[in-house]
Amino acid sequence: MPELAEVRYFSQRWRPGLCKRITRIHIHAGKRVFRGTQTAGLSRSLVGQLLGKIQTHGKQMMFRFGEDRWLGVHLGMTGRLSAKSAAHLPSKHDHLILYTSRHALVFEDPRLFGRIRFDRSPQPPPWWSTLPPDLFSRDFSARRLKQILQKRSRTPLKPLLLLQDFFPGIGNWMADEILWQAGLDPRLRAGSVLHPHAFRLHRTIRKVARQALATIGKNWSDPPRSWLFPHRWSDGGRCPRCRKPLIRRPVGGRTTCWCPACQKATLPRRTR
Repeated sequence: MPELAEVRYFSQRWRPGLCKRITRIHIHAGKRVFRGTQTAGLSRSLVGQLLGKIQTHGKQMMFRFGEDRWLGVHLGMTGRLSAKSAAHLPSKHDHLILYTSRHALVFEDPRLFGRIRFDRSPQPPPWWSTLPPDLFSRDFSARRLKQILQKRSRTPLKPLLLLQDFFPGIGNWMADEILWQAGLDPRLRAGSVLHPHAFRLHRTIRKVARQALATIGKNWSDPPRSWLFPHRWSDGGRCPRCRKPLIRRPVGGRTTCWCPACQKATLPRRTR
């Protein structure tokens, strides 16, 4: 499933439509991606409007049209955004296309796990305004992270980092990367991560997110080879730090990769 950086990348595929007027819309109204959305109202409301703003938050995207129209996109597992020529003809999996005079802004999703939302209101809709703090916001502080670790003290670190209510945008590969760079075993209980490890984890979350946005999020390029990222995808990989074999097995129901030599399986109860 696309994570924070992949979502940023795909959101920018619609940049050719910024400040352009929507002339017509193609929509597969009966598809599951529109669950809970009145597609007729969406079509009526967006034709004639300018795309004014593109935003992302974790795994969510929002596109603002005019002063009071809000289109939300979640890619699910196989969703993609792209911009094609205005002559583009809809294919089977093109469930929403916003046409301008020069481009077709396409949302495709073969497996239909994504979601399209639409609201018309003076302020951003609740599904956007109630999202948890962004990983770079002041509200996502080291203190907040410590509170999360204590609140979910019995949860292993890997599945905890995947909870979007706390860590918007972090998915499977990012969680593995964060824990590897922080030197923490993914099976550790959250409540065992105290100072200074909690502060290190907080810094690492932001570092990995920032670098992912600067590479994958910018032009789909890979992060550095010194990261776990290029070595985690198949059995037989070796840790880029110590060159020892990596472990790949489920943790919390998700395939997880880590280095047993570099990632501490136990932490001291107290540090001075």
